[in-house]
Amino acid sequence: MMPEERINILMVEDNPGDARLIREMLAEANEGSFSVEHVSQLSTGLERLTQSGIKMVLLDLSLPDSHGLNTFTQLHAHASDIPVIILTGLDDETLGQIAVREGAQDYLVKGQITSLTLARAIRFAIERQRLLAELNTKSLMDPLTNLYNRRAVFAMADRQIRIANRSQRSLLTLFIDVDNFKQINDSFGHQAGDKVLQEVANVLRDTFRHSDILARIGGDEFAILAIELNNKDGEAVIKRLRQNLKNRTGQMPGPSQLSLSIGLARYDATQPCSLEELLGLADARMYAEKRRKSDPGA
Repeated sequence: MMPEERINILMVEDNPGDARLIREMLAEANEGSFSVEHVSQLSTGLERLTQSGIKMVLLDLSLPDSHGLNTFTQLHAHASDIPVIILTGLDDETLGQIAVREGAQDYLVKGQITSLTLARAIRFAIERQRLLAELNTKSLMDPLTNLYNRRAVFAMADRQIRIANRSQRSLLTLFIDVDNFKQINDSFGHQAGDKVLQEVANVLRDTFRHSDILARIGGDEFAILAIELNNKDGEAVIKRLRQNLKNRTGQMPGPSQLSLSIGLARYDATQPCSLEELLGLADARMYAEKRRKSDPGA
């Protein structure tokens, strides 16, 4: 009989007694199949999640550096592919239920947890996350570039907007178009055009964070949704994107210097708008840049 796969768990909990109890329950539940790393602050947990190896997070919502639902939304924004189980007290069980609606896999009430229920919740949460990822891959992915598709942008935008509202940060929206793409297809063939789109997708992956939404929304058009950390992020990321494209252009078929037209719009939590309005503004700014390139004197 093969041994069970070891599950590496990150426990974000500031109460030493609760943390010790969780460790003891997991040790009792299954011999050596759970490995627990413990941190007491959200910031330390977010830093750990930038590295690999964690399969599951057990998260207390009341921490020294974060409190309430915002604790979960910040963590989920940084690592949306890792399942999270919320640890709540009797007085904030409702908050745990809300977190589940926002994307957490489950919540457990402290004082009512047993080693059996804890181990079962962890395994079920990991399996649900895996199934969800498979469904998303089939219905929300562009098969050519392996980025999200247009449907995914609208399906996932509401969560990004809620994160922006709660964190009081801007949501950057970029609308991107490959310049002279029809000429690339006409001169070098559609196979070369497809290769260009795939390489542009690779440039986007090199430029943006794992938590950002990268999508091909049709033809040679791409859209990005990214939570802005400070007011200079938009200009900095466009500069980095153009440099990454320049570095990779030699690997693409077609013209020696590929270029992109980019439109940027910011969602402001103090002046809410719909995703359609945001994309429309970014699209208009992208086309304004494209017109300037075709007619520099305009």
